[in-house]
Amino acid sequence: MDVILLQRVDKLGQMGEVVNVKPGYARNYLLPQKKALRATKDNVDEFEQRRTQLEADNLDQRQEAEIVADRLEGLSIVLTRQASDSDQLYGSVTTRDIADQATEAGFTIDRRQVELDRPIKTVGLHKVRVRLHPEVTVEVTANVARSTEEAETQARGERPSAIEDDVEVPEDGLSAEEVFEQPLDPELEQASEQPTDEGEQPTPSDDEDRSDL
Repeated sequence: MDVILLQRVDKLGQMGEVVNVKPGYARNYLLPQKKALRATKDNVDEFEQRRTQLEADNLDQRQEAEIVADRLEGLSIVLTRQASDSDQLYGSVTTRDIADQATEAGFTIDRRQVELDRPIKTVGLHKVRVRLHPEVTVEVTANVARSTEEAETQARGERPSAIEDDVEVPEDGLSAEEVFEQPLDPELEQASEQPTDEGEQPTPSDDEDRSDL
């Protein structure tokens, strides 16, 4: 299906370009989102008549988006979730969750503006793209943690893994492996080589046997 783009669309084209797309993509996304029109003769003529105004509107919207992007830059959104000891979430963090949390932080963001390659399913710091305008994208951080305290620790870059939390290091600074690898005391080692049976006598050598003959 041929459509004329009313705005820039990633990997497709710029405003005013006529491109060919799959019918389903046009009907389910481009046309309902008002990102394009069917490229009929009447629509193409109408676009050309409105091009100047559309380009001016697009410029205004882009400038507004850039202002918001400056405010959003470096934003960290905390989302507390239950998780296992291996940091796997019991569920996932979605685009709606991030948009809702950003709104609570004072930014009006629609979930459709949040871009995730896949749902977030682990504890940690995750980079998330927010598309404020077809030509303006900003990156924010989703700080997913079990608690506010853990989120603060992660934000400082100090979060230890769950396994490290359970490891106890001896007071002398040696690990368990190093303790067991230490050599025995020489006296103890020598004692361990002595016969343990009081009635056991050492076996005479061949030379001693011959001297008795």
